[in-house]
Amino acid sequence: MGFVEDDLRALAGARSFERGLGYLDAVNGLEVGESSVTAVVHGTDVYEVELNFGGDEGISGWCDCPYGQESNFCKHCVAVGLTVLQRATVIPSQRAEARARASGLEAWLSALSRDELLALVREQVAEDRELRRRLELRAAAARSDFGAVRGRIIALIDPRPFARYGYVGYADAAGYGRQVDEAAAALRALTSDGQAAQVVGLAEEALRVLGEAYGETDDSDGVVGQAAAAVAEAHLEACRVARPDPKRLAEWLAGSVLDDTTDVTDLDPLDYADVLGQSGLARMRQLATEAIRRGPSGWAARYLMERLLKAEGDADALVALHAQDLDPSGATHLLIAEELESAGRSDEALAWAERGLRDCAAETHIDGRLVDHVCARYAKAGRADDVVAVRRDRFRVERSLAAYRQLRSAARAADCWEAERAAALATLEEDARRARGGRHGGPLLIDALLDDGDLDAAWPTAAGRADDRQWEQLADLSRQTRPAEALGVYLRLVDRSKEPTGDRAYEHLARLLMGARECHRALGTEEAFTAHLAGLRAELKRRRKLMSILDRHGL
Repeated sequence: MGFVEDDLRALAGARSFERGLGYLDAVNGLEVGESSVTAVVHGTDVYEVELNFGGDEGISGWCDCPYGQESNFCKHCVAVGLTVLQRATVIPSQRAEARARASGLEAWLSALSRDELLALVREQVAEDRELRRRLELRAAAARSDFGAVRGRIIALIDPRPFARYGYVGYADAAGYGRQVDEAAAALRALTSDGQAAQVVGLAEEALRVLGEAYGETDDSDGVVGQAAAAVAEAHLEACRVARPDPKRLAEWLAGSVLDDTTDVTDLDPLDYADVLGQSGLARMRQLATEAIRRGPSGWAARYLMERLLKAEGDADALVALHAQDLDPSGATHLLIAEELESAGRSDEALAWAERGLRDCAAETHIDGRLVDHVCARYAKAGRADDVVAVRRDRFRVERSLAAYRQLRSAARAADCWEAERAAALATLEEDARRARGGRHGGPLLIDALLDDGDLDAAWPTAAGRADDRQWEQLADLSRQTRPAEALGVYLRLVDRSKEPTGDRAYEHLARLLMGARECHRALGTEEAFTAHLAGLRAELKRRRKLMSILDRHGL
């Protein structure tokens, strides 16, 4: 097959791999091809998965879940991959059967006469609406019948055949997206065939229809938006070939950007800069200025003006534009600093970033990128104490493990962590006395001690304060050095974990038992673990999925 379990773990990452273990029983309809397998996995929805493993690059996977759509090897891909490995003994024969089927089909098609092939195509066209539309479009393009092509493209982007009660639901969005993709491909083909001037107007019409339809489409997976982006790219390509009137193009672009009733695709005026030229860009700036005058807080007008000023390289005007509406998180201050730094004005950039820290000093949720920006500039200038001061101030306001880690890193670089740590822990101790919990309930003080690896301080601090998550982490870190204490934690957590059901709960219970087993081994009391496990299995024997998971983990 060309892959092993470790390949799946490397592609997915530890988290997705572990989550994929819980979906093995959700894999259905496994179909084996020569160098690929397809299946459906029942999760939040029913997802289609395809794994390819026949090439020199090893295994790759595709899934139509939201995470998979972002080109990630998701938990559903892991589940299908593990299912394939479980069936390793029969997969080779199934691949051989797939090769035989493909060879048989090719031989049969090659043996058909012209009339028989035509009859077969006509039969498929009569049964498959999408195939018929694609072939009609190709036929019109082949005979350079622009009127017919236009009609077919408009039909392809018409959402009504997919709409129920005027709305394209989630189940139908993928089919609609495929048709929009076909329309985009046809537009590109027309441009290549010397009809770019006509494509410009047709693509604009298509984008208008898509914009109107998008508000009534459940595009949770983004397939329609991606297809619409392909139509926009076809428009840009045609404009670069046909070179339409710059002012008319500017007016269309400005109208599209300023129309904030749809977000089907993001048109960036800078992409068209070479087509617009000075006259087109000037016209767009005039329209953006008028729009800002009408509605100073309108995001679309501000975005358009921002992109135009960036095209002109007018850093001062950009700073003035952003300064009119400073975000309380500091994100706008950072944007201004980055613009000034790009213009080679580093001192002014740092001044704006520092102003952002002052303006947002009391905000709990300041943009972390702004803090990182200032600290990076200080560190580059050798101002290690100033980095510590910034991180200290943010820790006092945020009280998060991430802020504690950043303070620790900065203080270590400045060789003052001992003093900073004492002060930080004193602050967290005071929070703990006031019952100010961490993100998950237990005091942040315990998380900080665990993150420092200070187990000697963490054990007494955890007593009567830690939540189950913190106790489990403490036991995990102490299995070798304090096996008896860690074992007590595991047994307590195992007892609490017997009631919850479901794959995730069962995997967690298995992890706790494996931790307890390791403690027993360190203590030389394996027989006690065996007896405890036998009792637990007898108590929960009716939960067949739990038994299966325990078996898989050797429990």
